[in-house]
Amino acid sequence: MGERPLLKEKYAQEIDHILAKFPPDHSRSAVMPLLFLALREQSYVTEQAITEIAEILSISRTQVRSIVGFYTLYQERPGGKYRIQVCGDLPCALRGAEEFLSGLYSRLGISPDETTEDGLFSVEEVMCLAACDRAPVFQLQGPDGVHYYENQTVDSAMEILEQIRQREQNA
Repeated sequence: MGERPLLKEKYAQEIDHILAKFPPDHSRSAVMPLLFLALREQSYVTEQAITEIAEILSISRTQVRSIVGFYTLYQERPGGKYRIQVCGDLPCALRGAEEFLSGLYSRLGISPDETTEDGLFSVEEVMCLAACDRAPVFQLQGPDGVHYYENQTVDSAMEILEQIRQREQNA
């Protein structure tokens, strides 16, 4: 199995389009859109992508990695095609987030940092999805973007995931 094409080779026009949106002396601001390109290529940001983005923007790998580490939208390890991120900070915990998260793990038959057998879903706890008063809440990251689901129960979340599973099987 050969190595995947480099971002610069595969997405040259898109990279040029992204960079054109920023003044040359502020090109480092393009780091987030370039990270999204890397996520499109894989479901996580690879070491190769971090290196390429740093080179494209003339910044250090550490600067790129700091963005990846800070934002929950970027992952550094393989996972499911769809990533379920459940807010677990204190206000959400007081509204049942811990039980919700535990219930999702149980119903999906996985533990933290695992992926379902079919490769579709990974679940993780994150901090602050900015919906404390509507917890339990999760964001679902997938090929079609990021979607937020508020005031959830394990049953309502599983209905959403089953719809996705059906759609994937029919694709």
